[in-house]
Amino acid sequence: MKKNTYSAEAKELLDKMTLQEKIGQLNQKLYGFGIYERNGEEISFSQEFEDEVEKYGGLGTLYGLYRADPWSQKNYENGLYGENAVKAYNKMQEYVLEHSRLRIPALLSTECPHGHQALDSYLLPVNLNMGATFNTELIHSAYSVCGKQLREMGVDLALISLLDVVRDPRWGRSEECFSEDPYLCSKMAEQVVKAVQDEGVSVVAKHFAAQGECTGGINASAARIGERELREIHLPAMKACADAGVDGVMAAYNEIDGVFCHANRHLLTDILRDEMGFEGVVMADGCAIDQLNVVTGDCVHSAAAALRAGVDIGLWDEAYGRLEEALENGYITEEDIDRAVLRVLELKIKRGIFKHPLLDENQKLEDYSYEKYPQALDIARESVVLLENRNQILPLSKEQRKIAVIGPNADAVYNQLGDYSPQVKREKCSTVLDGVRSYFGDNVVYARGCGVFEGTQEEQTEAVKLAEQSDITILVLGGSSSRFGEVSFDANGAAISEHGVSMDCGEGVDTSELSLPIEQRELAEKIFATGSKVITVIIGGRAYALDTIAEKSDAVLYAFYPGMQGGKAIAEILFGDVNPSGRLPVSLPRCSGQLPVYYNYKNSYRSMHYYNIPDGAAYTFGYGKCYTEFEYADVSFVKEDNGVQVEMTIKNIGAQDGYAVPLVYIAGEQGSVVRRVKELKGFHKVWLKKGESTKVKILLPFEAFAVWDSEMKFTVEPGRVQIILEELGQIVGSETLSLF
Repeated sequence: MKKNTYSAEAKELLDKMTLQEKIGQLNQKLYGFGIYERNGEEISFSQEFEDEVEKYGGLGTLYGLYRADPWSQKNYENGLYGENAVKAYNKMQEYVLEHSRLRIPALLSTECPHGHQALDSYLLPVNLNMGATFNTELIHSAYSVCGKQLREMGVDLALISLLDVVRDPRWGRSEECFSEDPYLCSKMAEQVVKAVQDEGVSVVAKHFAAQGECTGGINASAARIGERELREIHLPAMKACADAGVDGVMAAYNEIDGVFCHANRHLLTDILRDEMGFEGVVMADGCAIDQLNVVTGDCVHSAAAALRAGVDIGLWDEAYGRLEEALENGYITEEDIDRAVLRVLELKIKRGIFKHPLLDENQKLEDYSYEKYPQALDIARESVVLLENRNQILPLSKEQRKIAVIGPNADAVYNQLGDYSPQVKREKCSTVLDGVRSYFGDNVVYARGCGVFEGTQEEQTEAVKLAEQSDITILVLGGSSSRFGEVSFDANGAAISEHGVSMDCGEGVDTSELSLPIEQRELAEKIFATGSKVITVIIGGRAYALDTIAEKSDAVLYAFYPGMQGGKAIAEILFGDVNPSGRLPVSLPRCSGQLPVYYNYKNSYRSMHYYNIPDGAAYTFGYGKCYTEFEYADVSFVKEDNGVQVEMTIKNIGAQDGYAVPLVYIAGEQGSVVRRVKELKGFHKVWLKKGESTKVKILLPFEAFAVWDSEMKFTVEPGRVQIILEELGQIVGSETLSLF
């Protein structure tokens, strides 16, 4: 356990500050994208911005100056990018400094869920894709590029979705999670924190905690769980981030067992700070403190509840602007305010913005192209999961033939980017149609067939005709989190889902039904009836129930949201230039009524057994095929002083180079509490040329076997535990050991 020790510089500043100046450091009221106008090269700031600076004698944190999307209404016509972004930042910061009695600069926070949500940003595929790679080194490398770009633009706080674990695929924000598995989430989150912060930008990890444990898949709804479930599933990623030295945490909207996270001192102070040793700032989610009014009755009490719980910085709320009232009424003390202010000042000192508050306007801006930085494309390549490959139809021969590319996501750039994406330039993107045409040119015909939700009989008829005339049909189905359509927005930027909305996923877009929309299923049935060989590609932000679509397709690829170069990656897999190596980070259910269908359920019941459907997920966590075959030999499980060493020799005995992805699970057989049937505790991704073999070691430290026992102590209990080694969804080795 760590305790904050504040620098003399921070304490000296605090001693000189008025109460209003202190409260100003805790407020993040402004929507940064709304405080400026750009006309050509001229940038001007609003009266609202000047009034806020005047009110508090400075500015604590400014959110989203560079944000560019349909909610912000900023684009290439009126938004900030390149030299304009640098000039706007300096103009903003200079104004703050000139109107701050103590010349305290502002922090700049920005959304970075899969790359900076700004124009000309280096966008990555979404978190589900990253989880599907099982390649932590690649994720570290990719986020290092994002960190460089953020630093170049003067960003201090990158708000990154790292802590959510998807436990219900009906949730629209499923795409923001790395996985349904806490261990995989933790390893990915740790690498993102290290990568971005090593580049000199602080990470605010969000959302804390258990937001993925939503009731009925509804965003921001109650997490109806006890502390053991909280600790086993939803806290490991936060612990990994804290151990990696993360500078910030964002509290989650939801409540846990009746207590909102933003007012949960046990969560934000006892666990986060006292147990995990976190020393950074806790930021509120957008308008979330005001939402405490349902419990407190008004914003003044809500502000006091959040501050006492451990929230340091507000976001867009009214409540933190009324902290002075809370103090006058005795709901909080000035010591409560000072504690939060010191954390903000320490972060500003760490960021170095007191010494270097302005950006160099003469700097040569980096070229963040995918040619120079291929990591985003590599994530797309390594995240596509091959679910079915009947009669080894894939990879497709490159012999000239007629190919039809059909479907709502075949040539829809924004449908493959995910939520929180900025406007992009079409020429920098590759759809599936683009990718296939790069191989077959004019021999490729295309028809949309239908939209995600809508379509006409004429569109469907055209698509069926092209399929009938083609040797191969590539059917690209799925969903969309694209805000670039008929979408309206809530005060916190979430989509307001109404009839006719063009999104089927994303923040605010939850679903009761996990089958693909009826228009797509009808199109698929008619395509199957043509007799054409059909390869189905799913592009979407959640785990769909594919039912007959998977059964009738000759091959199925699951691509999640593969990003701007996703079409290129998918085509490379279709034609064999890339061997698919993605593994499912989430289980795919057979139907919505089967939920929950995650693989790591408790051993106290028979998972999701119904008389009318087969047991288990349609495709479970960790599943995925490839174009080669691996042989495992000399598998051993050796208990050593620091844990259990799992050793193996892996040989690529197939016809193509590719990645092996051994996954190591445990299944506890004895103890004081009910264990899970299986828990991932180790993995390693290794490239093997055909005919090549290598030795692999995966260490499971003894902590991997620890449980939160019947007295809620984290300990390794004596007893038997089974260790299971899997590859391509098959067990290739296992052994039961006795611990102590």
